[in-house]
Amino acid sequence: MEFPIKKSCPDMAREALSLPMQRVHIIMKIIHADAMRSFPPFDGLIAFETTLRHASVTRAAIELGLTQSAVSHRLRKLEDFVGAPLLIRQPSGVSATAAGTALSNGLAGVLDRMGELRALCRAAAPSSILKVGVGAALADYWVVRRLPDFAKANPGIPVEVTILEGDAHAPSTGLDVVVRWHQVSGFRATSTQRLLCREHVFPVCHPRLLPHRRSKYDPTLLRSLPLLHKGRAGEDSGAEWSWTTWFERLGFGRPPSAEVRFATIATAIAAALAGNGVVLARSLLVQDALKDGRLVRVLPPSWDLLSSKTQIVRWPAPMARDHRVTSFVKWVLQTAKAASG
Repeated sequence: MEFPIKKSCPDMAREALSLPMQRVHIIMKIIHADAMRSFPPFDGLIAFETTLRHASVTRAAIELGLTQSAVSHRLRKLEDFVGAPLLIRQPSGVSATAAGTALSNGLAGVLDRMGELRALCRAAAPSSILKVGVGAALADYWVVRRLPDFAKANPGIPVEVTILEGDAHAPSTGLDVVVRWHQVSGFRATSTQRLLCREHVFPVCHPRLLPHRRSKYDPTLLRSLPLLHKGRAGEDSGAEWSWTTWFERLGFGRPPSAEVRFATIATAIAAALAGNGVVLARSLLVQDALKDGRLVRVLPPSWDLLSSKTQIVRWPAPMARDHRVTSFVKWVLQTAKAASG
């Protein structure tokens, strides 16, 4: 019986050297090609996602802390890698080409999974501090006053609150739980997100702006009181936030043009608390001020409108079983339910 002879490394090397040089070169080239991977430029992917989300290179540059030319350079580098244009620049804003749409569809899941890498590490070696991200208005007017209740019920869970900036779809890295302002339409509860509560929108003002002996609500007062506006003119933030909607419902025609606008609802409410006029506010944000008498309703609750947006509580999938996360989510949902009930 014959046994195969096992060749040593030197034997195989001499055998390779005995091959024609062209053949050896081809073998080496194939091996080298198989060993390489071609990745898209990551900074270009981030620039692309941010630009498409804002429909603007300018706004993308602001969010990323870069110049417009730097963002444009990264986008060109990504287009060179893909081999096709990804964005169409028009006066109305930036939109995706067919190739850009395909990239965006595939990129969404990739960025979500990459965003969870830090959460995977935190889940494996959790910090003692629970990091919670909340919008500025909700933090200032609702969360801060209630955090001592959470601390009392959960003495072993210190909380660090981060104020969320920018767009509702912007990624929130390094946070264990986020509470974001989000469109209600299309939302569904999952294993990593819950709806905090449906808020109502209604006009409120400082008590001194109303007659001292008012025995009932008087809608006609809105005609004479200064109106506070939030957001940019022409911004589509829902009909419930438009004074035109409220004046038409009351049969008053069109409201007077806005003399002063505030960029955020938090600033507009601060102006109302200072007695500067009437503001359209969300129920959670003015709950405490109404209870304390610092603000009063101008119309009865029967006139309230449901907000087309709501607060969404979210957490990374790897943190779903973290007792700190589950404790905070349970507490904030129960607290909001009690407030809206």
